[in-house]
Amino acid sequence: MVWTDREQKRMNAIIQWEEEHFTHHATDVERTFQKWYDYQLNQLESPTKNRLYAVIDSALFHMHSLIQNSQSQVDASHRLLTDARLFDPRIEQIQDMKNLSIDHLVYIADQQIARQRMVSLAQGGLAGTGSFLLLGLDIPAVLAINLRTVQLIAMTYGYPVNYPSEMMIALKVFHMATLPKVLQEQAWKALEEEIKHEQTHPYFYEGPEEIADGNWLQGPMKQIIKGTVLMMLRKKVIQGIPLLGIAIGAGVNYRFARTVSETAHKFYQKRFLNELEKGDVG
Repeated sequence: MVWTDREQKRMNAIIQWEEEHFTHHATDVERTFQKWYDYQLNQLESPTKNRLYAVIDSALFHMHSLIQNSQSQVDASHRLLTDARLFDPRIEQIQDMKNLSIDHLVYIADQQIARQRMVSLAQGGLAGTGSFLLLGLDIPAVLAINLRTVQLIAMTYGYPVNYPSEMMIALKVFHMATLPKVLQEQAWKALEEEIKHEQTHPYFYEGPEEIADGNWLQGPMKQIIKGTVLMMLRKKVIQGIPLLGIAIGAGVNYRFARTVSETAHKFYQKRFLNELEKGDVG
Protein backbone atom coordinates (compact mmCIF):
# COMPACT_ATOMS: atom_id res chain seq x y z
CA MET A 1 0.00 0.00 0.00
CA VAL A 2 1.39 3.40 -0.98
CA TRP A 3 1.53 6.06 1.73
CA THR A 4 -0.44 9.26 1.35
CA ASP A 5 1.44 12.56 1.34
CA ARG A 6 0.64 13.07 5.06
CA GLU A 7 1.88 9.58 5.93
CA GLN A 8 5.07 10.11 3.94
CA LYS A 9 5.66 13.43 5.73
CA ARG A 10 5.19 11.72 9.08
CA MET A 11 7.71 9.04 8.18
CA ASN A 12 10.20 11.63 6.93
CA ALA A 13 9.82 13.49 10.23
CA ILE A 14 10.49 10.29 12.17
CA ILE A 15 13.61 9.52 10.14
CA GLN A 16 14.88 13.05 10.71
CA TRP A 17 14.14 12.70 14.43
CA GLU A 18 16.11 9.43 14.54
CA GLU A 19 19.14 11.09 12.96
CA GLU A 20 19.06 13.94 15.46
CA HIS A 21 18.09 11.93 18.53
CA PHE A 22 20.67 9.18 18.11
CA THR A 23 23.48 11.60 17.33
CA HIS A 24 24.51 12.13 20.92
CA HIS A 25 27.92 13.14 22.24
CA ALA A 26 28.43 12.40 25.91
CA THR A 27 29.33 15.35 28.12
CA ASP A 28 32.16 15.30 30.66
CA VAL A 29 29.62 14.80 33.44
CA GLU A 30 28.05 11.84 31.62
CA ARG A 31 31.44 10.24 30.97
CA THR A 32 32.42 10.67 34.62
CA PHE A 33 29.15 9.13 35.77
CA GLN A 34 29.59 6.24 33.30
CA LYS A 35 33.06 5.43 34.66
CA TRP A 36 31.83 5.58 38.24
CA TYR A 37 28.78 3.45 37.43
CA ASP A 38 30.80 0.81 35.56
CA TYR A 39 33.21 0.59 38.50
CA GLN A 40 30.39 0.13 41.01
CA LEU A 41 28.65 -2.47 38.84
CA ASN A 42 31.86 -4.45 38.41
CA GLN A 43 32.13 -4.76 42.18
CA LEU A 44 29.11 -7.06 42.15
CA GLU A 45 29.60 -10.75 41.45
CA SER A 46 27.82 -12.22 38.43
CA PRO A 47 25.34 -14.35 40.45
CA THR A 48 24.39 -11.29 42.47
CA LYS A 49 23.83 -9.22 39.33
CA ASN A 50 21.78 -11.98 37.72
CA ARG A 51 19.55 -12.26 40.79
CA LEU A 52 19.14 -8.48 40.79
CA TYR A 53 18.13 -8.44 37.13
CA ALA A 54 15.66 -11.29 37.72
CA VAL A 55 14.05 -9.43 40.64
CA ILE A 56 13.71 -6.25 38.57
CA ASP A 57 12.26 -8.17 35.60
CA SER A 58 9.70 -9.75 37.90
CA ALA A 59 8.84 -6.38 39.42
CA LEU A 60 8.34 -4.82 35.97
CA PHE A 61 6.10 -7.69 34.84
CA HIS A 62 3.97 -7.37 37.97
CA MET A 63 3.87 -3.58 37.64
CA HIS A 64 2.69 -3.90 34.04
CA SER A 65 -0.02 -6.34 35.10
CA LEU A 66 -1.19 -4.15 37.98
CA ILE A 67 -1.39 -1.08 35.75
CA GLN A 68 -3.11 -2.94 32.94
CA ASN A 69 -5.75 -4.42 35.24
CA SER A 70 -6.34 -1.25 37.24
CA GLN A 71 -9.62 0.62 37.01
CA SER A 72 -7.80 3.77 35.87
CA GLN A 73 -6.38 1.89 32.89
CA VAL A 74 -9.81 0.50 32.03
CA ASP A 75 -11.18 4.04 32.19
CA ALA A 76 -8.30 5.28 30.03
CA SER A 77 -9.09 2.59 27.43
CA HIS A 78 -12.71 3.70 27.36
CA ARG A 79 -11.63 7.34 26.92
CA LEU A 80 -9.39 6.35 24.03
CA LEU A 81 -12.26 4.63 22.25
CA THR A 82 -14.58 7.55 22.96
CA ASP A 83 -12.06 10.01 21.52
CA ALA A 84 -11.54 7.76 18.49
CA ARG A 85 -15.30 7.59 17.78
CA LEU A 86 -15.26 11.34 17.21
CA PHE A 87 -13.34 10.53 14.02
CA ASP A 88 -14.89 7.14 13.20
CA PRO A 89 -18.08 5.97 14.99
CA ARG A 90 -17.47 2.37 13.92
CA ILE A 91 -14.59 1.87 16.36
CA GLU A 92 -15.48 -0.67 19.05
CA GLN A 93 -12.19 -2.07 20.37
CA ILE A 94 -8.52 -1.13 20.66
CA GLN A 95 -7.55 -2.97 17.47
CA ASP A 96 -9.99 -0.76 15.55
CA MET A 97 -7.83 2.28 16.36
CA LYS A 98 -5.67 1.25 13.39
CA ASN A 99 -8.51 2.32 11.09
CA LEU A 100 -7.89 5.97 11.93
CA SER A 101 -5.55 8.18 9.93
CA ILE A 102 -2.03 8.84 11.23
CA ASP A 103 -2.91 12.48 11.99
CA HIS A 104 -5.90 11.44 14.11
CA LEU A 105 -3.79 8.90 15.99
CA VAL A 106 -1.01 11.42 16.64
CA TYR A 107 -3.57 13.90 17.95
CA ILE A 108 -5.09 11.37 20.37
CA ALA A 109 -1.66 10.16 21.50
CA ASP A 110 -0.51 13.73 22.15
CA GLN A 111 -3.50 14.22 24.48
CA GLN A 112 -2.56 11.11 26.45
CA ILE A 113 1.09 12.10 26.61
CA ALA A 114 0.28 15.62 27.84
CA ARG A 115 -1.76 14.22 30.74
CA GLN A 116 0.99 11.79 31.70
CA ARG A 117 3.65 14.50 31.65
CA MET A 118 1.58 16.61 34.02
CA VAL A 119 1.20 13.62 36.34
CA SER A 120 4.98 13.16 36.26
CA LEU A 121 5.52 16.86 36.95
CA ALA A 122 3.21 16.75 39.97
CA GLN A 123 4.74 13.54 41.30
CA GLY A 124 8.25 14.95 40.99
CA GLY A 125 7.18 18.11 42.81
CA LEU A 126 5.76 16.07 45.68
CA ALA A 127 8.96 14.02 45.93
CA GLY A 128 10.88 17.31 45.97
CA THR A 129 9.29 18.25 49.29
CA GLY A 130 11.79 15.87 50.89
CA SER A 131 9.20 13.65 52.56
CA PHE A 132 10.77 10.28 53.42
CA LEU A 133 7.61 8.46 52.30
CA LEU A 134 7.35 10.30 48.98
CA LEU A 135 11.06 9.93 48.27
CA GLY A 136 10.82 6.23 49.02
CA LEU A 137 7.99 5.90 46.51
CA ASP A 138 9.70 8.09 43.90
CA ILE A 139 11.43 5.37 41.83
CA PRO A 140 8.41 3.00 41.72
CA ALA A 141 6.17 5.96 40.86
CA VAL A 142 8.48 7.19 38.08
CA LEU A 143 8.64 3.71 36.55
CA ALA A 144 4.88 3.16 36.84
CA ILE A 145 3.95 6.54 35.33
CA ASN A 146 6.24 6.11 32.35
CA LEU A 147 5.34 2.46 31.81
CA ARG A 148 1.69 3.50 31.76
CA THR A 149 2.56 6.19 29.20
CA VAL A 150 4.06 3.56 26.89
CA GLN A 151 0.97 1.39 27.34
CA LEU A 152 -1.36 4.27 26.46
CA ILE A 153 0.66 5.10 23.33
CA ALA A 154 0.60 1.44 22.26
CA MET A 155 -3.18 1.24 22.71
CA THR A 156 -3.67 4.49 20.82
CA TYR A 157 -2.04 2.92 17.77
CA GLY A 158 -4.20 -0.19 18.06
CA TYR A 159 -1.87 -2.55 19.94
CA PRO A 160 -3.69 -4.18 22.90
CA VAL A 161 -1.09 -4.54 25.64
CA ASN A 162 -3.11 -7.19 27.45
CA TYR A 163 -1.85 -9.66 24.82
CA PRO A 164 1.43 -11.33 25.96
CA SER A 165 3.22 -10.47 22.70
CA GLU A 166 2.22 -6.81 22.86
CA MET A 167 2.95 -6.70 26.59
CA MET A 168 6.55 -7.77 25.95
CA ILE A 169 6.95 -5.31 23.09
CA ALA A 170 5.62 -2.49 25.31
CA LEU A 171 8.06 -3.48 28.08
CA LYS A 172 10.94 -3.51 25.60
CA VAL A 173 9.91 -0.11 24.21
CA PHE A 174 9.88 1.14 27.81
CA HIS A 175 13.32 -0.41 28.35
CA MET A 176 14.67 1.17 25.16
CA ALA A 177 13.21 4.60 25.94
CA THR A 178 14.68 4.63 29.45
CA LEU A 179 18.21 3.65 28.41
CA PRO A 180 20.96 6.30 28.25
CA LYS A 181 20.65 8.06 24.91
CA VAL A 182 23.97 6.71 23.61
CA LEU A 183 22.60 3.17 23.93
CA GLN A 184 19.10 3.72 22.58
CA GLU A 185 19.88 3.36 18.87
CA GLN A 186 21.10 -0.23 19.20
CA ALA A 187 18.04 -1.19 21.28
CA TRP A 188 15.72 0.61 18.83
CA LYS A 189 17.10 -1.30 15.84
CA ALA A 190 17.03 -4.62 17.70
CA LEU A 191 13.38 -4.11 18.61
CA GLU A 192 12.50 -3.11 15.05
CA GLU A 193 14.12 -6.31 13.83
CA GLU A 194 12.20 -8.35 16.40
CA ILE A 195 8.77 -7.06 15.44
CA LYS A 196 9.43 -7.81 11.77
CA HIS A 197 8.99 -11.47 12.69
CA GLU A 198 5.32 -11.71 13.51
CA GLN A 199 4.22 -13.88 16.42
CA THR A 200 2.29 -17.01 15.47
CA HIS A 201 -0.41 -16.02 17.94
CA PRO A 202 -0.84 -12.81 19.99
CA TYR A 203 -1.36 -14.85 23.18
CA PHE A 204 2.13 -16.32 22.93
CA TYR A 205 5.50 -14.58 22.92
CA GLU A 206 8.43 -16.39 21.36
CA GLY A 207 11.30 -13.91 21.87
CA PRO A 208 13.64 -13.27 24.83
CA GLU A 209 11.86 -12.07 27.95
CA GLU A 210 14.74 -10.44 29.83
CA ILE A 211 14.34 -6.69 30.29
CA ALA A 212 16.68 -5.41 33.01
CA ASP A 213 20.43 -5.28 32.46
CA GLY A 214 23.44 -3.32 33.62
CA ASN A 215 22.91 -0.54 31.09
CA TRP A 216 19.26 -0.02 32.03
CA LEU A 217 20.04 0.26 35.74
CA GLN A 218 21.72 3.60 35.07
CA GLY A 219 18.26 5.19 34.97
CA PRO A 220 17.19 4.06 38.46
CA MET A 221 20.67 4.91 39.73
CA LYS A 222 20.25 8.50 38.53
CA GLN A 223 16.89 8.62 40.29
CA ILE A 224 18.60 7.52 43.51
CA ILE A 225 21.14 10.33 43.08
CA LYS A 226 18.27 12.75 42.51
CA GLY A 227 16.63 11.53 45.71
CA THR A 228 19.86 12.11 47.63
CA VAL A 229 20.04 15.69 46.33
CA LEU A 230 16.41 16.27 47.30
CA MET A 231 17.13 15.00 50.79
CA MET A 232 19.96 17.52 51.08
CA LEU A 233 17.65 20.31 49.92
CA ARG A 234 14.74 19.51 52.21
CA LYS A 235 15.97 22.05 54.76
CA LYS A 236 16.41 24.79 52.12
CA VAL A 237 12.99 26.31 52.70
CA ILE A 238 11.38 29.61 51.75
CA GLN A 239 8.47 30.47 54.03
CA GLY A 240 8.42 26.86 55.16
CA ILE A 241 8.33 25.37 51.63
CA PRO A 242 11.37 23.64 50.02
CA LEU A 243 10.87 25.43 46.70
CA LEU A 244 14.26 24.48 45.25
CA GLY A 245 13.72 20.80 45.95
CA ILE A 246 10.23 20.91 44.47
CA ALA A 247 11.51 22.65 41.34
CA ILE A 248 14.34 20.14 40.86
CA GLY A 249 12.13 17.11 41.52
CA ALA A 250 9.41 18.32 39.16
CA GLY A 251 11.89 19.36 36.46
CA VAL A 252 13.89 16.13 36.47
CA ASN A 253 10.80 13.91 36.39
CA TYR A 254 9.14 15.98 33.68
CA ARG A 255 12.25 15.85 31.50
CA PHE A 256 12.50 12.08 31.99
CA ALA A 257 8.81 11.65 31.11
CA ARG A 258 9.23 13.84 28.04
CA THR A 259 12.14 11.75 26.76
CA VAL A 260 10.34 8.45 27.35
CA SER A 261 7.05 9.56 25.82
CA GLU A 262 8.69 11.14 22.77
CA THR A 263 10.82 8.08 22.04
CA ALA A 264 7.95 5.63 22.54
CA HIS A 265 5.62 7.77 20.44
CA LYS A 266 8.05 7.91 17.52
CA PHE A 267 8.57 4.15 17.73
CA TYR A 268 4.87 3.30 17.60
CA GLN A 269 4.25 5.85 14.85
CA LYS A 270 6.94 4.22 12.74
CA ARG A 271 5.64 0.74 13.51
CA PHE A 272 2.12 1.74 12.50
CA LEU A 273 3.31 3.35 9.25
CA ASN A 274 5.47 0.36 8.33
CA GLU A 275 2.54 -2.01 8.86
CA LEU A 276 0.29 0.33 6.90
CA GLU A 277 2.70 0.23 3.97
CA LYS A 278 2.67 -3.57 4.04
CA GLY A 279 -1.11 -3.57 4.10
CA ASP A 280 -1.35 -5.10 7.59
CA VAL A 281 -3.53 -2.29 8.96
CA GLY A 282 -6.15 0.12 7.72
